[in-house]
Amino acid sequence: MEKIYNKLVRDNIPDIIEKDNEIPVTRILSLDEYRVELYKKLKEECNELISAKGRENILCEAADVFEVLKSIAELEDMSIDDVMETSKHKRLKRGGFSKRIFLIKSMKKN
Repeated sequence: MEKIYNKLVRDNIPDIIEKDNEIPVTRILSLDEYRVELYKKLKEECNELISAKGRENILCEAADVFEVLKSIAELEDMSIDDVMETSKHKRLKRGGFSKRIFLIKSMKKN
């Protein structure tokens, strides 16, 4: 039986498929295609994280999101350390999300 995926996969997936006695059919993406597929993968992994239940599943899905973010950073000639440093600066300037603030609206002062 044939399984159609048509998506970006981790580097070792073709080897894993072969070990399962199947034949992977792959191709190498151009940089432009890779960029598009990375952002699709980010959406996919974020949706899986949102749906995850239980500590272990949440951790695994968060790790998948993190791996895609690392790949996007590398593609854009940045390091994950650059992303972390920018996150730190934004947290210092604008805060994080730990206070669980939900903004309903803002109004002009009289």
